[in-house]
Amino acid sequence: MTMLLVAAGAAVGAPLRYVVDRLVHERLGGAFPWGTLLVNVVGSFVLGLVMGSAADDGVVSLVGVGFCGALTTYSTFSYETLRLAEDGAWRHAVGNVALSVAAGLAAAAFGWNLAS
Repeated sequence: MTMLLVAAGAAVGAPLRYVVDRLVHERLGGAFPWGTLLVNVVGSFVLGLVMGSAADDGVVSLVGVGFCGALTTYSTFSYETLRLAEDGAWRHAVGNVALSVAAGLAAAAFGWNLAS
């Protein structure tokens, strides 16, 4: 049952990540990976909410592991940061790392505290 919950959450999170990234890219352009940053921060907040609420295993599997795991993307964050650095956009690359880590941690902490 747990695997089905994870798969169901991922079936929502992965397409949502794609849609959000495309919408943000169309609106803001592609010089900075705002879409990836947004989904990672939102996913961190939602995971903080789930874990801070002491949710049962089913909710953690569905929302925490499945949805948040598919919504957020460390691999794309890494690739986009590397691409920025290779293109000589060092300020954007360093800014992406700093902003992603700080905003992700802050969002997770805010979600945790909100739910506790």
